[in-house]
Amino acid sequence: MKLNSKDFRVPPGRKVDLAKWPTLIEPVYGTKAAYKKILQEHVEKLSSLQRLLYADNRYSLLLIFQAMDAAGKDGAIAHIMSGVNPQGCRVYSFKHPSQTELQHDFLWRTTLALPERGQIGIFNRSYYEEVLIARVHPAILRAEQLPPLEGKESLWQGRFESIVELEKHLRRSGTVVVKFFLHLSAQEQRKRFLQRIDDRDKNWKFSMADMAERAYWKDYMRAYADCLRATSTAQAPWYAIPADDKKNARLIVSRIVLDTLGSLPLAFPKVDAARRRELRKIRALLSSD
Repeated sequence: MKLNSKDFRVPPGRKVDLAKWPTLIEPVYGTKAAYKKILQEHVEKLSSLQRLLYADNRYSLLLIFQAMDAAGKDGAIAHIMSGVNPQGCRVYSFKHPSQTELQHDFLWRTTLALPERGQIGIFNRSYYEEVLIARVHPAILRAEQLPPLEGKESLWQGRFESIVELEKHLRRSGTVVVKFFLHLSAQEQRKRFLQRIDDRDKNWKFSMADMAERAYWKDYMRAYADCLRATSTAQAPWYAIPADDKKNARLIVSRIVLDTLGSLPLAFPKVDAARRRELRKIRALLSSD
């Protein structure tokens, strides 16, 4: 299968039926060796583009990962970014908000972690939790001490609009936002949970709380579908990635990241006459040292 980023892009404003959106597709690799070869090629290209992004220093890239438990967010981030200079990339994982964070608007804590120009920022979960888990578990909202809504405004529609406005602002400011929903089936999640229980290196990740969330699967799928429809835009698209095959998902995500960076007008700084004179002077000093 040939990789085309557009095949996984969620069209802006279009209703999303996640029951019909595939969680498993024909793999883009043939063998394990072929997978490793393609991934390594992607990693090397991403490393080169990251250096160019850093040198150009006009843009930054924000990658957002959202998914149900065991969908493979951590693994995808670790494998895809394995060749990137750590100085040019930051990963943030957002857990339950602190008391200080609860005293601010829902976008505050993530805004503080946005990448600088020339940097790649990765959000492992993000401000989107506030229209996903908070929607499935309304009790979470009580801790936020929100004022009453004005008129007939919907809380969720208001938050969707705030997110879209933020992402438009970021794009205008040079931060390119790309969002990945790793679309896992309930059956594959069950399989991975069982594997975690049997694996000493992974069973610490699993708890009864994870099992409890499975009971809300349909509620989460509705919340995700509404979120994707309302917040996938030309400036900040969502990509729904079939995630039942971890290797395939990693190759698709890395291809999308490469295509995104490759579409930017990045360039190394030009060396003008004054800079050339300075370099010649430095060369002369080094030569005579």
